[in-house]
Amino acid sequence: MQDTTGNPQTNPQDTLHVVACIDGSRAAPAVCDYAAWASKHMDSPLTLLHVLDEERYPSEPDLAGNIGLGSREHLLDELAQLDRKRAKLALEHGSHMLDEAALRLQEAGVSEIRKRQRHGDLTESLLAMQEQIRLLVMGLHGEGSSDREQHIGSQLETVIRSMSRPILLVPNEFSTPKSAMLAFDGSVTAFRGVEHLAASSVLKGMPLHLVMVGNETSEAMAQLRKAEAMLAPLESEITLAIRSGEVEPVLHGYQDEFDIDILVMGAYGHSKIRRFLLGSTTTSMLTSAKKPLVILR
Repeated sequence: MQDTTGNPQTNPQDTLHVVACIDGSRAAPAVCDYAAWASKHMDSPLTLLHVLDEERYPSEPDLAGNIGLGSREHLLDELAQLDRKRAKLALEHGSHMLDEAALRLQEAGVSEIRKRQRHGDLTESLLAMQEQIRLLVMGLHGEGSSDREQHIGSQLETVIRSMSRPILLVPNEFSTPKSAMLAFDGSVTAFRGVEHLAASSVLKGMPLHLVMVGNETSEAMAQLRKAEAMLAPLESEITLAIRSGEVEPVLHGYQDEFDIDILVMGAYGHSKIRRFLLGSTTTSMLTSAKKPLVILR
């Protein structure tokens, strides 16, 4: 894994950053816009990150297995030179994307912007800088998505499983968030997610719905009211709701019913929400999402 910018490595003691992952997908402008929105609301500096896939664009082609092919060795040399040229052009293109993204952020009013470009694996690159990340912003759909067939980025699920920082996953179009809902299940880790949310300013003052999926009991309502009290620092209007049914349709149905802009979820223990988030329905949920999601880990 290689840092291609020549920038000094970030000191772990530096201020935590909002990090926006930029690629050639249609979601890139929206990633910039949502990152700018989060940076300003959280009063955090912003880092733009472009990672060039080592498998698609190897910095040094490995032809060791092809030694000894006699008259064809010159062809291998030419192919290696072409691979190097492709990698160099891809890095230059990525650098241009970072410059354009930085300009867009400046126009949106973000003053402190860093640009980082790495050559390697996306997940490894993010894990290497995880201690400096306050919020990670990524597009829901990858660079290969088309109008006819939207699909999540090929590495997105790996990033979600690997990272322990909050991840804001965004659609291709930006819309200023004005309301949010938290999918809550009353577990210990769910309350840790509530603590994290209460300490963040990104949703401060925004109407917030706390939604549990399950049977309405006095215990469940008590857990919701405890979470509500913990969220007092947000100074938000909070609505409590318990709905029965299957997790995915209930959450999406509630979000549609109240026209909520952001869905906040967490990977909670072995609960239904965790199985929903990291189980077989993950891909369909992310693919069908029309609005931003925040994943708390």
